[in-house]
Amino acid sequence: MIKYLTVSPEVQQALAAGRPVVALESTIISHGMPYPQNVQTAMLVEQTIRDYGAVPATIAVIGGQLTAGCTPDQIEHLGRRGTDVIKVSRRDLPVVVAEREDGATTVATTMIIAAMAGIKVFATGGIGGVHRGAETTMDISADLEELAQTPVMVICAGPKAILDLRLTLEYLETKGVPVIGYGTDELPAFYTRHSGFGVDYRLDTPQQLAATFRAKLDMGLQGGMLVTNPIPEQYSMPAQVISRAIDEAIADADRLGIHGKAITPYLLDRIQQLTGGDSLAANIQLVLNNARLAAQTARYL
Repeated sequence: MIKYLTVSPEVQQALAAGRPVVALESTIISHGMPYPQNVQTAMLVEQTIRDYGAVPATIAVIGGQLTAGCTPDQIEHLGRRGTDVIKVSRRDLPVVVAEREDGATTVATTMIIAAMAGIKVFATGGIGGVHRGAETTMDISADLEELAQTPVMVICAGPKAILDLRLTLEYLETKGVPVIGYGTDELPAFYTRHSGFGVDYRLDTPQQLAATFRAKLDMGLQGGMLVTNPIPEQYSMPAQVISRAIDEAIADADRLGIHGKAITPYLLDRIQQLTGGDSLAANIQLVLNNARLAAQTARYL
């Protein structure tokens, strides 16, 4: 395993010294935002984690090497290449590594590489889940399976709003993944604070999050923990506005025959167009909010 994994010196030293480290994904850089906002946001998120007392570890596949702790130049490279970079989930890792390609890691693959490196806390925007119409398409994100088996705490703003939130919650329950609402009893829905669905448990402090995950690890329970952290009130988008944009984007995707790993990047980009860029601004703010909470939690963990 070691020959496939590169951990940056800064992250290695932090882990060896027992200092807090927060993993970050790279699909948001290559597929989640346009250049140069993607690179600017990635660097701002890293700085936010530092400001809150932890060490950031942006994760990607660079030239076939699993990389925990990308350099600024590597982040710039991923941002400039954008969607030309392969979007890598669990199934893609063997080929991308063997062919020595670059790859942007999804939530699932970031969890895998974080766990290999010994990183326990991961901040992202939103997770994948059960897509609308999955009863006929069987389109279910590998993120959910990874949460069921890989021991990493994922802090997000909820499942992406383009998903079937009810079925996503049901799937996570079946897999034994605790869904925690940070300061809320209601599942946040990425761009908005409200979904109408409840969470399994509400916890109100980073200390509680860390203690809960520590207990899970100490008991040897398989899998991770999902912490849903609502987007700050001032950046939350009206539910009816985002719902209308999502419905239109999904209809466009159906008409164009877009599916599989291409569907989420397409929908997020189309929603950004339909909302006049408001969804991109919200996306940036919710990622920063999650980074702050992740850094605080990693310090207690």
